[in-house]
Amino acid sequence: MSRILVTGASGKTGRRVVEHLVGMGIQPRLALRTAKGPDSVRFDWTAPETHPKALDGVGAVYLVAPPGAVDPLSVMLPFLQRALQSGVTRFVLLSASSLEEGGPMMGQVHAWLRSNSPSWIVLRPTWFMQNFSEQQHLPTIVGEDAIYSATGDGQVGFIDAEDIAAVAAVALTAPDFQSGELILTGPETLSYDQVATLVGQAAGRKIQHRRLSEAQMAERFVTFGVPEGFAIGLAAMDSAIAAGAEDRTTDNVTRVTGRPASTFQDFVTRSAGAWAKPVS
Repeated sequence: MSRILVTGASGKTGRRVVEHLVGMGIQPRLALRTAKGPDSVRFDWTAPETHPKALDGVGAVYLVAPPGAVDPLSVMLPFLQRALQSGVTRFVLLSASSLEEGGPMMGQVHAWLRSNSPSWIVLRPTWFMQNFSEQQHLPTIVGEDAIYSATGDGQVGFIDAEDIAAVAAVALTAPDFQSGELILTGPETLSYDQVATLVGQAAGRKIQHRRLSEAQMAERFVTFGVPEGFAIGLAAMDSAIAAGAEDRTTDNVTRVTGRPASTFQDFVTRSAGAWAKPVS
């Protein structure tokens, strides 16, 4: 039986995809910058010499783009071409609900897969619930009791990364899974004001949503070390939320996994410890 390769295997969705596959009795190969065991390999998108070993015996790949790449296709293309040559027949790509096929960033990878891969599934999740508990918003929630965004009153169908991983595991393993894209959301839409309230209730203190302009949001990302072009793109996504671009839900998590998607209340109840103030 061919193996499954998980790129970004230590990341927000990648490590969860690994856990789901292991729970299904499948040991994937983990692509990591530093190999950490017999089931992992050293992998670097920009180092083609690491690609053959990663792909040896692999039939399906979970694709997570290199972080911060404004033009990910140009970085990923040598690996994708090598993967097809080595016998990979299915790719499951992590994209985003805001990125249309053929559009910028992962939209270009999406279009390439449609044109070149025998079997391809593009997961287009909306914004992750874990953005509030694992990165991005976590430091300001803990340190400032605040969430910053340029989303205004826009609503988002926030999704649990566990649900994304569960869908990815099925997409990687089901023999008859149809090629195509899946918009993945939670079961409800919420504004950042509502998110701040729910996080605050779980944390036991008031959390504020501090509203910024798109330009202020981009500047904030740059201050944190995000490349300027990528920061501008991220801030524009906030403005798109404000304009209603993410105000939708789908039933794709339930349809693929056979169980309901997690609610934001489920998430904050489970994650309350992440927002505890450090003990001095």
